[in-house]
Amino acid sequence: MGLRYLVFLGSVRDSTPPRPARLGLRVARACMLRLSGDGHAVTLIDPLEVPRPNSFKPHFAFADGQAPEPLNILAHEIEQADGYVMVSPEYNHSMSPALADLLNHFGASLFAWKPSLIVTYSAGQWGGTRAAVGMRPFLSELGCLPVSAMIHVPKAQDVFNSEGDYVATADGAAWKGYMDRGFTQLDWWASAAAEQRRSTGSATPALRRNPTQRNAPD
Repeated sequence: MGLRYLVFLGSVRDSTPPRPARLGLRVARACMLRLSGDGHAVTLIDPLEVPRPNSFKPHFAFADGQAPEPLNILAHEIEQADGYVMVSPEYNHSMSPALADLLNHFGASLFAWKPSLIVTYSAGQWGGTRAAVGMRPFLSELGCLPVSAMIHVPKAQDVFNSEGDYVATADGAAWKGYMDRGFTQLDWWASAAAEQRRSTGSATPALRRNPTQRNAPD
């Protein structure tokens, strides 16, 4: 059965360095090819294509019907998805500020009871691994718990071309085997969670408006 996935691109840079520019777009497209090849519906969420208010205000803080339409559309896509792939470079040993900003616009209830896969990359040798450490608690708080396997892509420009295919000099078979571990876990958990949501629904009330909804009693 095909599932619905969102691939979040955690970059708004369109300049050099890195070389080539928007290196993360290659990685995101590679993830999309992997998911669509398994028969899943997959949508790229590019922060450059999601206009947001200049002054930060999350989607759930607007009065009913008052949120900007791009946020309404993305909120619906998040709620309808079965799982997420979070693609991020590393900034100061942390996740992309562009990705954090975009995700922070939406309440945890939209993501809840669905898994996520952490994918990091770099133009250099580390592959964004340190960013992934901080992404685990962030995504867990959103409710889309990351699977145990993560994908790190050092020197991503030498692995994927601009369309997300392997470059001629890359060992495609080795990379496919490496990435399959994360995507197989994502599919397993996404399928299990989707079935559980259909049969029993969510286990806790939705948190949609105010963090005090999950406070301990006074």
